[in-house]
Amino acid sequence: MLNDFPWLQPVWDNLKASLDSDRIPGALLLQSEKGLAVDKLVELFCRVLLCQNYSSEACGFCHSCQLNQANSHPDLHWIKPEKEGKSITVDQIRACNRLAHESSQLNGYRLFVIEPADAMNESASNALLKTLEEPGQKCLFLLVTHNQERLLPTIQSRCQQWVVTPPSTEQAMQWMSEQGLTSVPAYALKLNMGSPMNTLDAVKSGELDEYQAFERCFIDTLSSPVSDILQCATMMTKNPDRALDWAWYLLTDAQKSQFGIAEADQLPGAVEFRSNNYNGLYLSAKKLLELKAQLQSSSGLNFELLSMNWLIESREALCS
Repeated sequence: MLNDFPWLQPVWDNLKASLDSDRIPGALLLQSEKGLAVDKLVELFCRVLLCQNYSSEACGFCHSCQLNQANSHPDLHWIKPEKEGKSITVDQIRACNRLAHESSQLNGYRLFVIEPADAMNESASNALLKTLEEPGQKCLFLLVTHNQERLLPTIQSRCQQWVVTPPSTEQAMQWMSEQGLTSVPAYALKLNMGSPMNTLDAVKSGELDEYQAFERCFIDTLSSPVSDILQCATMMTKNPDRALDWAWYLLTDAQKSQFGIAEADQLPGAVEFRSNNYNGLYLSAKKLLELKAQLQSSSGLNFELLSMNWLIESREALCS
């Protein structure tokens, strides 16, 4: 199952060692960036943990494996937000807590997968914490998250933690080549947080072409005092989060370029800013972080207006 996603193998090898030696904690926290197929790792772990004939892998034939394949295993419980974008509620966690202290239906483990764990609201987190302090016998909570920093530190401290790291550039490029893409630039990985799967989707959907158009417009806007700022702001408004990330990567690469640093995944436009202008690039990047923080802390803000103000300040810093 994991042969198609080799970057998952190191974490699985360690998890499998714990299974083989019967050293399973009461709670696991699995952290990864988005787009790394961590759901495949979770699926494999569930199958192996609940298999009644486990030796080196899930047998696939026992009653437990068959129930798992049919998504009807009575000891496997998935806890997710009831609607996309909503929180995992305290009532959902309280229901888990009750089940956690009942007997297993098939005399094996009871497994509770909470995904995404960072979607738990404060009341839900506190309710789970009580159960993690006194877990039931042969009961395991598997918390999956892409935003570990949003979890309560007390929750994190009661979990054995595993991190799925993005593949190296070489491994990711090899993976994409095996999928039929042999001419993907290395910087495309950076734009997609190191995820080869997301990079593959971006190339196929034309998103990489969109970035190149954004890069040209962004550099023109910050390099000329008579450029059309509204055009760039309008382009950013189509997908604010993505545009701000793109701008951040470009500005940080440009700062490195000012010192002659050239990395394999450097964005092509990084060398097109005026030389000897590190301070202007630094100030623009600093203002960008302030803009992102402002947008995260308050909803309903006029993004186009705020982005125009930031572009004006950045242009002044880079053209002065």
